[in-house]
Amino acid sequence: MHADQPAERTMISRPCTATLGQSVVLQAAIFDVDGTLAGSERDGHRVAFNRAFAQSGLDWEWSVATYGELLAVTGGKERIRHFAAQHAPQWLQRPASEAWLTGLHRLKSEIYAQLVGAGRIALRPGVARLLGELRRAGVRLAIATTTTPSSLHSLLLTHFGDQAESLFEVIGAGDVVADKKPAPDIYRWVLRQMNLPPQACLAVEDSLPGLRAATAAGIPTVITVNAYSADDDFAGALSVLSDLGEPGAPARRLAGAPLAGECVDLAQLRLWQRKAVVDMNH
Repeated sequence: MHADQPAERTMISRPCTATLGQSVVLQAAIFDVDGTLAGSERDGHRVAFNRAFAQSGLDWEWSVATYGELLAVTGGKERIRHFAAQHAPQWLQRPASEAWLTGLHRLKSEIYAQLVGAGRIALRPGVARLLGELRRAGVRLAIATTTTPSSLHSLLLTHFGDQAESLFEVIGAGDVVADKKPAPDIYRWVLRQMNLPPQACLAVEDSLPGLRAATAAGIPTVITVNAYSADDDFAGALSVLSDLGEPGAPARRLAGAPLAGECVDLAQLRLWQRKAVVDMNH
């Protein structure tokens, strides 16, 4: 899509398989956002951070490699604070440092929303297809992310239009909990809102902090790697994949449980969830 053209709203498409299993054991799927639903880290958030720095008179420039290292710190404000502590601690020693930090992050979020609205941030392969299939089958959908609610709203509205408000039953985002991933707090918060045990859910993540957060909450987790996380060791994940896949553009299994078809669909999630429950009980 050309950068100057408005993003087209994503049409939720057909499932990869024609038939689904009859016994519904899986009750909910909980998705991370950045790097999982959308390829938003390198060309979205990183770019927005750099533009916010420039507009604020800072000479900071986060390269692709630098941003990859900073992803170990979850949360935008936390990432700025971490970088400043290492490279420009004087900014954190001023009396109004927290107000400065909050304002800088707010500016970054506004710039990110502009990038999303301009069509710069695409959904990852298979995301719209799988969300549509799960919703039609009555599987409950939720989000567990460290991204701000405003950034998330921009992304969902751009890609799903009028469906955005009702697509996810529960959205855990931003500062809804104090301790962010890899702490399990955001997943535990989502489970409480849905009144579900962790074994009845699957999490879909893209990073080690996300995997650690979900599994610490007891939720079996599927990983779809991105450019930043492709070489990480995701031991403990149910399955590690290149992406969710599309008909004619298969996902690649990288580790863990096998993928039965060419892409992840509801039948596949049910198989993985049943396997996880069996493994937990032995």
